[in-house]
Amino acid sequence: MSTHNLNRLWNPKSVAIIGASEKQGSVGCAIMKNLLAGSDRCEIFPVNPWQKELFGLPCFARVQETRGTVDMAVIATPIQMVPELVDACGKKGVAGAVIVSSGGRETGTRGKELEEQILAAARKYGIRIIGPNCLGIINTTISLNASFAHLPPLPGNIAFLSQSGAVCTSVLDLALRKKVGFSHFVSLGSMVDVDFADMIDYLGSQRSVGSIVMYMENITNIRNFMSAARAVSRIKPIIVLKSGRSRAGARAAASHTGAMAEEDALYDAAFQRAGILRVTEFEELFDCIEFLAKQQRPKGNSLSIITNAGGPGVMAADALASCGMEPTGLSPETLDRLDELLPENWSRSNPIDILGDTPASAYAETVKVCAAAPETDALLLICSPAGTMDTRALAELLVPHLQTVTCPVFTAWIGGDNVAEARQVFNQAGIVTYDSAERAVRAFKNLYEYGKNIERLTQIPIRTDTKLIIHREIAENIIKSAMAEKKDCLLENTAKALLDAYGIPVNETKIADTEETALEMAEQTGFPVVLKICSKDIPHKSDCSGVALDLRTARDVETAFRKIMAGAGEHFPSAHITGVTVQAMQDRADVELIIGARKDPHFGPVILFGMGGVLTEVFKDISMGLPPLNRMLAAHLIGQTKIAAVLNGFRNIRPMDMPLLEDLLIRIGRLMTDFPEIETLDINPLMVRDGVLTAVDARVFIAPTQVPAPMHLIISSYPWQYESQGETVDGQPFFIRPIRPSDADLLIDHFHSLSSRSIYMRFFSPLKQLSRDMLIRLTQIDYDREIALVALMGKEQNQKMAGVCRIIVFPDKTQAEFALAISDDWQGKGIGSSLLTRCLKAARQMGIKRIMGCVLAENTQMLKLGKKLGFAITRVPGGGEYELIIENDGLDIE
Repeated sequence: MSTHNLNRLWNPKSVAIIGASEKQGSVGCAIMKNLLAGSDRCEIFPVNPWQKELFGLPCFARVQETRGTVDMAVIATPIQMVPELVDACGKKGVAGAVIVSSGGRETGTRGKELEEQILAAARKYGIRIIGPNCLGIINTTISLNASFAHLPPLPGNIAFLSQSGAVCTSVLDLALRKKVGFSHFVSLGSMVDVDFADMIDYLGSQRSVGSIVMYMENITNIRNFMSAARAVSRIKPIIVLKSGRSRAGARAAASHTGAMAEEDALYDAAFQRAGILRVTEFEELFDCIEFLAKQQRPKGNSLSIITNAGGPGVMAADALASCGMEPTGLSPETLDRLDELLPENWSRSNPIDILGDTPASAYAETVKVCAAAPETDALLLICSPAGTMDTRALAELLVPHLQTVTCPVFTAWIGGDNVAEARQVFNQAGIVTYDSAERAVRAFKNLYEYGKNIERLTQIPIRTDTKLIIHREIAENIIKSAMAEKKDCLLENTAKALLDAYGIPVNETKIADTEETALEMAEQTGFPVVLKICSKDIPHKSDCSGVALDLRTARDVETAFRKIMAGAGEHFPSAHITGVTVQAMQDRADVELIIGARKDPHFGPVILFGMGGVLTEVFKDISMGLPPLNRMLAAHLIGQTKIAAVLNGFRNIRPMDMPLLEDLLIRIGRLMTDFPEIETLDINPLMVRDGVLTAVDARVFIAPTQVPAPMHLIISSYPWQYESQGETVDGQPFFIRPIRPSDADLLIDHFHSLSSRSIYMRFFSPLKQLSRDMLIRLTQIDYDREIALVALMGKEQNQKMAGVCRIIVFPDKTQAEFALAISDDWQGKGIGSSLLTRCLKAARQMGIKRIMGCVLAENTQMLKLGKKLGFAITRVPGGGEYELIIENDGLDIE
């Protein structure tokens, strides 16, 4: 759907209100009043067939009769009328509609049908729809209030998105009391068209937006959401309160929005991977909103705490400890300066307890000392009505200085009526203030952790040039054979063969369906052996005493076989029993782990890691992540569990070779990426003995799929299909592949291989070097949004980057822009033509209809190449550039 129309929706020059009214208390009346309050920016057209005039404006019977162009329609009629009205808006050329009418999917089947009719009418004309069942939208940057909200928000730089109108109005009330402003205020309602992904994309491009805060009940298109959030969260904080954490909450959210809530832990994994900070309570959400509205985010976790009483300081320190942090240590220089200011019996540590009878002036001087101290990343000021302290007078004394402090500073004035006036002083001055030390610390921790997560997600990896050795063909044959035989579960030996094809260490496993065969296989394997029940219908072997360990004689095997088969029949009488597996007895493990994966219908493949064994479901020491994984993501997945401390070495357990375990997780992620047929994969236990990993039990369930790899993922994976070999015009070979995050060093060397003229041709600016942010942006790309191919000369560690070609996809996914840079030494060798040709081919496969680029007039080689490939070349009027455009039909590339 059109992004241009979304821009017109948010910046309308004319608005039609369909269902406008002067009846007090009606939605149509409230919207009219709010729009008229800021109508100096746009023309208002009331539409109501039963009225000739509303609020002094001529009223139109139909939207088609309004004058000139209408950018936005606000529809406040019974929902049964809406499909026809959207069609009428389309004929009028309306760009977008805000539908406040309720009665959609939340009411049942008929409501869902009406929403489908609304969407069909909108798509027919490219109209963007917000709602239905929403409060409306507000854009304070242009004084647009197309909502029936009871209060207008103050202007600010926070964009707020919500599926609940009630949450919107609650946030508005609190924000006005706290003097918090917003740039955009959006009630999305049922999200029949415009959803969170669309709004994140749009708001991410708006300079007036500094951060995005959301109340969410469900996500409609998770892959689009992840793509938008991953792009925007790196430059603007995104915070979400996702309801439906409990089963009861999930049912309530479902009945409220007409969409079932997904498993909550998967949202946690998705938000973390997208760089989104998730909070769990409404109070916590608003605390973050206030912090973002009034302060910069903390760059470090070194928090200095100043308090006029010991108890609140202790509470703040305890709150920090519960978050895994401690107050920062004070330097000798800071201690000396504070000794000069404070009584002899001050705490001489952090929290800095200045004592209740210390004058306000000493408190203020202490703030100045700590704010200037290099060990302070942020400053928490606590005050309670203790001793002779006048809390309001102290607040008034502090305000002028706090407004000039460079580090984040926030306050917790603790108490009731005695400190309410002091908190209001801070609110009026735009200073963050909370009513408890715990709330203040929680907000600090949340925004610090957001920054740390973004730092981790954008870390530039070390280039290793180590390729995973996998045997995809073997794995593919295993799955195809099972699918041909209509099997939904691989036998354990087959499951282990699948894992082995991807380099995952397994033990030899044989299957016996009779007592005699079990004995024969045990003798072939060598005693001692282990027998395990083999049945797709028994998920936990221990439930039916289905495991027999350390069998040392033929009699042991015979007895164990009979007991296992009898136990399985008794506890699972309807289960299909294949027999037993026969395996060599392993030495006692130092640690038992579980590694699993499953394909969620909404989130796609999810990787699970944690403590394994029989009690894994009791202790639930697990973490979850989304493929594709790299080494840093795999390390973080491991580090989120308690068992990680044991893996790093504990008492007589030697440290694990962590890169080996990270590699195994990456391989599991690759297996799930390559084969959407895999529904569930379990390795439990994965035994760790003297640093050696062995998967001694494995289950794999499969099912037919309509979604090909890698489109079953919600995060785009490395597009291996774009790898190819090339040859220069003089016969020198080169390798073309998509850019990788580890290519930062190669890209730096490539940049320095460009002459100042070539740099200017590529960047339209005389850049001297690539900043870290530019390196991240150019190497850590979303393959759903950008194609970036590099040409490499040489082999492995001696490779040099000879050229880079990019095609950057516009948000509407039908148009894109290209850019090309070739090292001066390799220009005129055919590398640029090869790169651009392959990029254009990839763009065609992605459904891009038009590709364009701007080329300086003196860049004759690029102009010549563009003409050769079929670009239409047009001189930009009044400029020194040419615009090159090629339509999808012109992409004549094999």
